[in-house]
Amino acid sequence: MDRPGLADFLRRRREVLRPADVGLPAGVRRRTPGLRREEVAQLAGVSTDHYSRLEQARGSAPSPAVVAALARALRCDLDQRDHLFHLAGLSAPPRLAGGHIRPGLIALASRLVDVPVCILSDIGEVLWRNALHAALVGERDVRPGREGNVYWRWFTDPTARELAPEEDRPRLSASHVADLRSTHSRRAGDRDVTELVDDLLDRSAEFRALWERHDVAVRRSDVKSFVHPEVGLVRLRCEVLLTPDEDVELLAYFPVEGTDAAEKLELLQVIGTQNFQTTT
Repeated sequence: MDRPGLADFLRRRREVLRPADVGLPAGVRRRTPGLRREEVAQLAGVSTDHYSRLEQARGSAPSPAVVAALARALRCDLDQRDHLFHLAGLSAPPRLAGGHIRPGLIALASRLVDVPVCILSDIGEVLWRNALHAALVGERDVRPGREGNVYWRWFTDPTARELAPEEDRPRLSASHVADLRSTHSRRAGDRDVTELVDDLLDRSAEFRALWERHDVAVRRSDVKSFVHPEVGLVRLRCEVLLTPDEDVELLAYFPVEGTDAAEKLELLQVIGTQNFQTTT
């Protein structure tokens, strides 16, 4: 691990970014250029203390998941991402299915402010979400690793299903497994997808039963219902935009016609902001 090199690269990347570049408000006058350390930490889903120690060339070595999250937060391209991994003393992930989001894709997603948007890896890791998606699902931060994996949480954490109506859950379970099966087939032998499937087979009887059906279906669109604790039932049409390499996907949720979903999304934009302000 090149601690001084890592610290210097993190600081320089942070200083060239403006709040508007990462979807943050400018806020009060800034004494130094670029983002603040706490803003980078928030975008990466790590503690401010951990990030600050990295910039100060001290503290524990970052994990691969943290380095990947920092590369996304700092809007690194693939060459810069690989350099960041090397500075951290780690092997860079494969160029395909590395869970990295091109800065242009984040820029596109950041402009969709009036609908919930999130970006997932091809194995279900939440890599980025906008403020409205955070308000809809009740999670502001993007958590690295299994804690932020949609498939893992759905089959191992009962609270992950609370936003879905009970009658929709069997269909969503089958859809998750069929979509993961397609990734497993396309990337046969890749360690990340193989380990995820093996661990799910070990932990969840429901997953095992669905996996044995051998259903395969790449999810490209869906109609999903969310039971939000403050605005109630929200019916949304989910459109999935796949990148050319199919290693990340952008999910945009639009109101279903003939429902009050549009009005509820407008209300969530206000409620979500207020909730975040009271918890920070």
